[in-house]
This record gives sequence, structure tokens and C-alpha cells, in this order.
Amino acid sequence: MDLNKAIRELHAELTKLNQLIAALEQFESTGTLPVPTQRGRKSMGEQERQEVSERMKRYWASRRKRRAAGKA
Repeated sequence: MDLNKAIRELHAELTKLNQLIAALEQFESTGTLPVPTQRGRKSMGEQERQEVSERMKRYWASRRKRRAAGKA
């Protein structure tokens, strides 16, 4: 087993435990749990997705055109 990997995993677990302890202590004192923050990607609507699709089609068309002209 990779010792560095095990240490990183333990540090990550320790961080999670410290966050959980802090949340429980806050709950004990205030009676409410903190609201978790949203993470990850924002979802796109259909119109945004279509705009990105059209923009990327133009981008790749220009790349193919330049490559065909020998300007790789």
C-alpha cells in the first residue's frame, strides 16, 4: 500500500470529521444546522446549450479550415 496515499486519505477523513464536529457543535448551541454550499457545475438551459453548440461548430469549422490551408 502506498503510504503517501494512505496519509492523504487520512487527512481528508480528518478534515471531514472536523467539519462534522463543528456542525454538530453549532447545532448544539443554536439548534440549527449550517446550510451546505452548492458545489459543482451549473446546469445549462436549452437555449444556452444551443448557443454553445453553435459557437463550438463555428470554432471547429475554422480549425478545420486553417488546418486544410496548411496553417496547423
